Amino acid sequence: MDEHQQRLTQYLAAFIDELTANGVEEVVISPGSRSTPLALLFTHHPGVRTYINVDERSAAFFGLGIAKAKNKPVVILCTSGTAAANYYPAVVEARYAKVPLIVLTADRPHELREVGAPQAINQIDLYGKHVKWSVDMALPESTPGILKYAKASATRGVGLSLSAPAGPVHFNFPIREPLIPALEDVTFTNNQSEKRVSSGVRGLTPDMRDDLSRTLREKRDGLIICGPGLDPSALESITDFSEHYGFPIIADPLSQVRSGSHPKDGVIETYDAFLKVKEVNEELHPELIIRFGAMPVSKPLTLFLKGLKDIPHWVVSSGEEWQDPIARATEFIYCDERSFCMDLQTGAGINHEEKEWMNKWKSVNDSSRRILKDGDQPWNEGKAVKQLIEHLPDGASIFASNSMPIRYIDTYFFNSEKSVSVYANRGANGIDGVVSTALGMSTVQAPIYLLIGDLAFFHDLNGLLAAKKYNLDMTIVVMNNNGGGIFSYLPQASDGTHFEELFGTPMDLDFSSAAAFYGASYTLVKEEEEYSEALKHAEGQKGINIIEVLTNREENVAIHRKMWNFVSQEILKGNL
Repeated sequence: MDEHQQRLTQYLAAFIDELTANGVEEVVISPGSRSTPLALLFTHHPGVRTYINVDERSAAFFGLGIAKAKNKPVVILCTSGTAAANYYPAVVEARYAKVPLIVLTADRPHELREVGAPQAINQIDLYGKHVKWSVDMALPESTPGILKYAKASATRGVGLSLSAPAGPVHFNFPIREPLIPALEDVTFTNNQSEKRVSSGVRGLTPDMRDDLSRTLREKRDGLIICGPGLDPSALESITDFSEHYGFPIIADPLSQVRSGSHPKDGVIETYDAFLKVKEVNEELHPELIIRFGAMPVSKPLTLFLKGLKDIPHWVVSSGEEWQDPIARATEFIYCDERSFCMDLQTGAGINHEEKEWMNKWKSVNDSSRRILKDGDQPWNEGKAVKQLIEHLPDGASIFASNSMPIRYIDTYFFNSEKSVSVYANRGANGIDGVVSTALGMSTVQAPIYLLIGDLAFFHDLNGLLAAKKYNLDMTIVVMNNNGGGIFSYLPQASDGTHFEELFGTPMDLDFSSAAAFYGASYTLVKEEEEYSEALKHAEGQKGINIIEVLTNREENVAIHRKMWNFVSQEILKGNL
């Protein structure tokens, strides 16, 4: 091989070899010319599984889904120009959802930048502050110093993507032509890393522990909030901490606290219902708030917390994050959640007679759950979601789109001994890339169900190509109310001027055509009786099963408001 080919091959192979030695196992590639050497070398590596997706936006979200499921870095690779710009939405989501993602963009060499060369844009710091680290890599060389630089950069990128808070990193690779590496001369090192990055557990200092312990002894009516992004290893420690102090746990569905084998005696899951009731709300004001994870989905909870003034409000996080959207936090405690609970669970806990505070929350929660579970209501989206959750088998995962689907999950996902995991893209709360993210997760977790609205489904129909290409299995429940259902609950719905044009946005699409286009099975549901049969039919089926549930936006809103009025009345009857 010539000198240029030698430099190109050894340099890029060293970088890739070090990525895999530090735990990278998957790469999602969008084909392009300038990225050819990286794509060929990744595919040639025996320890890497490659996925090909021609749509860069879908490809990036697909990689994000794999990384979210495995909690390990995944590489996404594209060519130069606007291909890299199409990664932007997924990079933003990875940043705010704290998902480790390694973004590789090929680029023109320096002499072809800003001179009118084709498919060339300014890719330096393309993703701005949405990545934890961005580097314009050196041009390929094979000197010992540059090979060490390539390996060290790879190790540093993996380490940064995983360190708390996890997130994306960006490598921009300028590459000169010719672009073909000498694959026959590449020898990979079988995961023997020259460098590794290890992170320890962040704990409390003795002074911090003493100070926090004093507050815990003084404040008997505490409230624990578990939001999205909670470390699964901390669940049991948090429930033990709750039992020790008699503090109820408000558990967002994305916290994974509502299901599984851990104790759930103090877990409160129907707060979104009863915190709407002013009289109940006023009876439940705590003396202390302790939050783990991000802010939960529930708006009634957000308003409840905003109304609490002049009380200690602790935000516990293993990384240095400023997560205070309601401006009520009084203390940011950067500490491993599990260590926090274990270090502060000292002395004698409260006895049965002292659990009046916990019992007050449990009583109203039990009443709300009973009403929501057993209350009869006409066929609508909420009832369809409740039946879907009841149908989920042990070990299943459900991915909820933003807008109404995640809010329905919040309402109807009750505490369960079944191990059911709930996921969503709540970093930036967008509806872009939802199908692709769920499909990425399906490569790791099965069975998986996607609950999505018609607008979000349309927004990422291209994502179904990966399912067809790689024979992925997933059941997709599309709630089709012919438009943006969540806007019908917002103030702009009361003023009919241009509402349908600007917010309702009806599309009048027949998704059976999309199913046929991508080789998915398809069932149209118009009545309640058809729905349970469709779910049963999809169970255990291979491939993509699309269940389209037709509903009416106006009827959904009317039924929803009538139900909440009924729930409020029944809660008041039973608890005050």
